[in-house]
Amino acid sequence: MSTALAGSRWIRADLRARTGEAVLTVLAVAGIVAALITAATLLEDSTNPWRSLSAQTDGAHVWIYIKDSPQVALGGIDGVTQTAGPYRSAPVTVAQDGKKEPASLRAMPATPAAVAHPLVAEGRWLDPSQPDGVVVERSFAASLGLRLGAPFSIITINGERHTLYVRGIADSADQGFYPEWTPGLAYVLPVMLDRVEPMLGRSEWVTGLRLADPEAAQVVSQRVVVLLEDRLQRVYTWREVRSAMELDNRLLGTLLALFGVVGLVAAALALANAAGGRVLGQLRDLATLKSMGFTRGQVALLLLVEHGALGLLGVAIGAVVGWGVMVAMLGVGSVAPFPVLAIVGGTALVVLAAVGVPAWRGGRTPPIPDVPSAPPRGHLSRLARLALLVRLPPALVLGTRDAFTRRVPAFLTAFGLAVPMMMITIGLGVWATLDNFSAHPEQVGQHAALYVKPGKEEPAVAERLAGQDKDVAEVYPGTDVNALAPGEARSVRVRAIGSSAAPYPFPVVEGRMYARQGEAVAGQGLLDLLGLKIGDRVRLTVGGTPLIVRIVGRTVEPEQDGEVLSVGLDSLAAKDAVPPEYYALALKPGADPLEVRGRLLAGSQEGLDVQAAVNPADRLSIIRVVIVALIAVLALIGLANLLTASALGLRDHAFDLAVLKAMGLTPRQVMATLVTGTGLLVVLGVGVGTAAGISVVTGLIDWQGHTSGVGAGIGRAPSALTLGVAVLVAVGTALAVALIPARRAARAQVPVTSR
Repeated sequence: MSTALAGSRWIRADLRARTGEAVLTVLAVAGIVAALITAATLLEDSTNPWRSLSAQTDGAHVWIYIKDSPQVALGGIDGVTQTAGPYRSAPVTVAQDGKKEPASLRAMPATPAAVAHPLVAEGRWLDPSQPDGVVVERSFAASLGLRLGAPFSIITINGERHTLYVRGIADSADQGFYPEWTPGLAYVLPVMLDRVEPMLGRSEWVTGLRLADPEAAQVVSQRVVVLLEDRLQRVYTWREVRSAMELDNRLLGTLLALFGVVGLVAAALALANAAGGRVLGQLRDLATLKSMGFTRGQVALLLLVEHGALGLLGVAIGAVVGWGVMVAMLGVGSVAPFPVLAIVGGTALVVLAAVGVPAWRGGRTPPIPDVPSAPPRGHLSRLARLALLVRLPPALVLGTRDAFTRRVPAFLTAFGLAVPMMMITIGLGVWATLDNFSAHPEQVGQHAALYVKPGKEEPAVAERLAGQDKDVAEVYPGTDVNALAPGEARSVRVRAIGSSAAPYPFPVVEGRMYARQGEAVAGQGLLDLLGLKIGDRVRLTVGGTPLIVRIVGRTVEPEQDGEVLSVGLDSLAAKDAVPPEYYALALKPGADPLEVRGRLLAGSQEGLDVQAAVNPADRLSIIRVVIVALIAVLALIGLANLLTASALGLRDHAFDLAVLKAMGLTPRQVMATLVTGTGLLVVLGVGVGTAAGISVVTGLIDWQGHTSGVGAGIGRAPSALTLGVAVLVAVGTALAVALIPARRAARAQVPVTSR
């Protein structure tokens, strides 16, 4: 009992003596754990929005769109356990607060179906007592700014206007979130849809299939293709819906995971370095404990408890913060406990392993009351010899010698600074890539700044009005259609825009742009999906009509996971290409898209539907906040390493300082000696980390672009100015931190015995 009491008092006294270093250690570990939990939650398949929505709505695994009501029993297909529908669906345009958005009105019964029933989040489900009520899918409602009771104005294909009223807002696992997945989805009673769109020829029929084995969705889809043949419009499975819902989370989660894992390595190094430095500084105390009767194991346990407790406290704080952030973002049920527990347990083991080796070495301290604290002897380093050769001031020569007195701690200090600096450089590269998206949208397929839909006007009138504006440089007619992919039994996006002779300027990073009918360019996601490469031919089916094209290039494609085929409008059949669905407007340099939009709306008396292009950088703006937060955590890790190095240097040269003062060195020269020793390690670590980050940053970003379907060729390294500022800030901050203990040591009184 007395041994335990003495040990606890010793631990408390030591922690009080180094409160700042202890707090930095706890914060660094907490930040890394929080980042890892956030990454795991965003990346973990079970926490994807689709999974929880599908479970709550008993979602279908395959969705089928056909021209008319199916005459065959789709529920009889092998592997299908339940069906949803068929439901009649009609395309409309929603006019809300000056915006016009495409939507699909789906007729649903007042009694929710057993399969694929929307989950009402606000308000109530459809009721015959309110036939003009509509239930709007949540992401679509958020985009339109709809609230319960708000009017829901729609325009049918023939131009008729109808007003419905929002009765409810619901979540659905039927399709991805708007606007990444269009058209928006809204539910009405069958009687209301018959009133809005009485022409059955303008509708399609939607059927959902729930399977006994969701992994068999592809096989079932192929059977549907064979069974329905030319009547089939499009088909997609739960995998496409899940992918659409998780895209932004996956990109963010990958970045967090990369920072978290590398940061964990850096934190482990910082903990090991801190524990090792403290053991060296406590040799006399440890020897005294040994002489008081502490065994080797007790001393090691004492050190493990002290240094391990800091790391475990950081793990606990990080777990609470990470869990809280994810619950706030996704809800309580969306945070899977197993990944969190695995991260907490794994990080705790890493922490204990990092401090275990120094604790074991401390336990081997001999029971000698007075252990010499002189630094290890050896030859001058090459750098110190060079400093002598070029006749640097004595203070700098001595500092150069001190930097590498202990080779292993010096390496750990430099490496511990290099790892955070490498990740900071990668973070700056991600920031530069997002800036490039914003500054050069044409490099991610957004040469057009505005998209005009005819609305109430005829297509020819819409094209004429758009082309007459003084700031419009080019007008590209276009149509987006869904096509069945060969052998995949699923739909992909075909974007027909411009013509083969005057193509829309897509950013082609491999191959070339299409130049004649029957040629196309594709996103990386489509090439991966169909197993194609540049030069291959592919046969798709658009509304029952074959589309045979040759892939001549690969484009950067941020939409639909890169599963997009781009062709000239003249490559489509006339029934699909005429009239164009929209017109993409490329503006003259310096033109303001909002001003052009205002003029077009005024000139058409609100007859046109004019929308601005949405830059991918806008969807990923949260990543900038994440980068700032992670840089702060990595900076804490670097500072913890630096404080350890400074403390170890002071410990090694405590007697030297007294001798130097006695020899006549001024406090300023003594301070320069200490700062030089630490500063060399700082410059070495920061320089190596920056060089390593620059060498891998574009490759990592391009790899992420490739795996997410966007495609390689998007990565950008930070500019030389940004890097220079980052390096100067890192080195300057580190030297400012090292200056604090150096100033205290330089001002300390010289013991009488050393004068």
